[in-house]
Amino acid sequence: MTEASVQAEPVDPNVEMPAGIDRSHPTYLSYIESTRAYYLANGFNNPYEWAHFQQVPFTPVTKPLARSRIGLITTAAEFDPDKGDQDAGAAYNTGAKFHAVYSRPSDSVPDLRVSHIAYDRKNARVDDINAYFPLQRLHEAAAAGRIDSIAERFHAVPTMRSQRKTIERDAPEILERLREEEVDAAILVAV
Repeated sequence: MTEASVQAEPVDPNVEMPAGIDRSHPTYLSYIESTRAYYLANGFNNPYEWAHFQQVPFTPVTKPLARSRIGLITTAAEFDPDKGDQDAGAAYNTGAKFHAVYSRPSDSVPDLRVSHIAYDRKNARVDDINAYFPLQRLHEAAAAGRIDSIAERFHAVPTMRSQRKTIERDAPEILERLREEEVDAAILVAV
């Protein structure tokens, strides 16, 4: 399947489109196809297969959010000026990827970027960090009493497209760190 073969939903000509939306092609990125193409282009002998689970290991939230400690998990990378262009609107930059879980204090908003992730650069807005790292919004929610508190650290998980590494290494490490901080619920904002 190619992008040209993907059928866009019909567009009502009487509805005004937001400025900057190009209606000549679908306004979404086919992550399945782009990931498969990435794997094949990098010498893997088989196309990427998306994770599929019969049971999902989520736990229902049983405590009111106003009494809950909230953790934040991101896929954003710390800015490193030695790793090329990482500004909003930068081209995909595989050199800016990170390869291990990291944690940083959540008392201030860090300089995080998303140039290392393949997302729809034509239509996505990443010039507002709150769109992909809502730490400031969580601080506002805590100040307003909507949540009890924010974990002392936020955590980041790499986007290396390895189900095995995510399941066997990264997810357990994130879970351990959240448990250390007695987090009641976590928000994963993956770009």
